[in-house]
Amino acid sequence: METPAHDDLPTPASQALDALAANAEDEAALDTLAHSDVLVPVPDDAIDDADSSTLALPVLEQPGGDLVVPVFTTEGAMTELLPFVSRYRLVPLGALASQWPEEDLSLTIDGSSAHGLTLTSQGVRTLLAR
Repeated sequence: METPAHDDLPTPASQALDALAANAEDEAALDTLAHSDVLVPVPDDAIDDADSSTLALPVLEQPGGDLVVPVFTTEGAMTELLPFVSRYRLVPLGALASQWPEEDLSLTIDGSSAHGLTLTSQGVRTLLAR
């Protein structure tokens, strides 16, 4: 049986995104989000690495040249934006944020949804590395 993060029922993470869409300062929602698992797409051409402690981040270039890493709360949200990706890793968002690179790299969660959230590199480290 699959875990709730893999189907399209509302997850705690997607509910936290809904709360943040209404109030960006909602500390409880930020805390829930930081402690949630997200799906990090793995490109089909990525080589399986025996060292599971490292994670190659998928980086997309936005119009205007901004670089963003897309992550998702459900498979459905991932398929909507990246239908060509068939593999992913389930990663605690707070752990991802605590090791976020120093470069100017944004994070977008459920980017194609109404409750999507994009954070700057600094926002990722300050708001989600809890």
